[in-house]
This record gives sequence, structure tokens and C-alpha cells, in this order.
Amino acid sequence: MPATAIMDRPEILQVLFHPRTTARTPMPPESTDIDVDVDNGVRIGCRLHGQDHDAPVILFFHGNGEVVADYDDVGPSYRQAGLNFLVTDYRGYGWSSGTPTSSTLLSDAHVLYRELRKWLTDNGFRGDLFLMGRSLGSACAIELAAAHDDEISGLIIESGFAETLPLARTLGVDLAAMGVKEEDTFNNTAKIGTVTSPTFILHGQQDHLIPIWQAEKLMAASPARTRELQIIPGADHNTMMAVGGSHYFQAIRRFIDKATGRTEDWRERRRRMQRERNR
Repeated sequence: MPATAIMDRPEILQVLFHPRTTARTPMPPESTDIDVDVDNGVRIGCRLHGQDHDAPVILFFHGNGEVVADYDDVGPSYRQAGLNFLVTDYRGYGWSSGTPTSSTLLSDAHVLYRELRKWLTDNGFRGDLFLMGRSLGSACAIELAAAHDDEISGLIIESGFAETLPLARTLGVDLAAMGVKEEDTFNNTAKIGTVTSPTFILHGQQDHLIPIWQAEKLMAASPARTRELQIIPGADHNTMMAVGGSHYFQAIRRFIDKATGRTEDWRERRRRMQRERNR
């Protein structure tokens, strides 16, 4: 039984998860939908923004209350930065089936990683793979980075949390009073302590849901030789991109270039390839 199964109690789940269902939306240009069967009768929807087979790929796990389609307007910004951006939902979110639980959140992440990585390879994507998690999604990204440290090129955490118990108290649930220990939760601090891949942590200065100390604790626990914590002044939990603007995407691209040891401007290379295709 997964360690997080203790958090599958209804009174906990109703606070931890806020699934929002949506119909499948039309795909934006240069995007592809990928549906993954993670369990019997449970299929999770994913959307890849970008078709540059040589560019890095970010496998992204979004925050609570969000869905894949929320990132349709964000995908082009990643493409312009020379990156492929692959967003995945959770059970019961977007057009995905099933009901979310703490234990299946992580087990599904492992299936998604395996199947999406296979899909990328089968479809000719050769770029480096980075894991990225925002807020709730940080648990999935850190879980996978710990399990596949030797396979990935880096880990990116946005508005992530180190400890689950304080976050749960902020949300209105005292897990400790229910007999839940930190090691029974997502346990992000312990897991990131095994991740040596290059690590980039982004956090909003005004984040009151997940305070800066949580990001600082993740940073302190990381053993990665290449690691960076960047605080975005004036940003709260949900305004990182709005406040950071183009600098947000440039910072991620700079980290990826540093992590891969490449100095080539991916946007220029993409423009050059487009010109060659149009000849």
C-alpha cells in the first residue's frame, strides 16, 4: 500500500483536490493531444505544445483547480522559447476520467512518465526531458525525479511545497491530529534529497498559500550541484507568469541551456528550421 494511502480519507481528499471537468477543447496550432490509460477504465488527457523534435521537452504537472486547457495560451510562449511543453491532467480533471486520490496521484504519475516518454521516442522527439511541477504538481515532479534521476535532464519546481502538514493546516485540515506524519504524505523534502539532476525552483515573493520558506527548504535539501532558487518579486501563488512576463520563460530557458550545456539560441534555431522548410 502506498505511504500516501493514509491521506485517501474523504475529509482529506475534499481539501487536497479540487477537480474541474471540461470537455475536450480544440487543439491550438502545433499541438497534439495524447490520452494515456493509467488504470482499468481510467484515461488521463495530456496536450503537447510544440513540434520541434530536437528541442527539449518539459513534462508539466499543473496546480490544483487547473486543467490542461488552461495552458493553451501558455504553450506558444514555451514554443517561442524553443521548448516543447507537455501538460498532463489528473484523474477527474479536464476531460480525464476517474476520481483523484493522494495515492493514485503518484502512481498515475509513474504511468504517465513511462507512457509519455515512450510516445515521445516513438514519434521522433529526441530532445532532453525535464520534469516540472507547479504547486500540487510539485509532488508528482519530485516523485518522478527521485525515481528517474539518471534519465532526466533536470527538475523545475514552481510554487512547490517541501512539507505537506503545514500546507494542509493552511487549507484547513490538521493531518497531525489525525495521526498522519510527514513521511506518510508526499514527503517532498526527503525525495528531493535524492535528486542530483539540475534543479530550478521558482517561487512568488507574496505567496501566502505556500510561503517562501517551503521553497527555501526544498533548495536546502537538494543535493544537485546545479541548483537555483529564483524568487519573483510581487508575485503570489497564482501570478508567477503574469508578474514575471517574458522573463519567466527566459529564466526557464536559461536554466535548461545551463543544464544541458548548450548555448545555442533555440528560438533562432527554430526560425532557421522554419525557413528551411519553407524553401
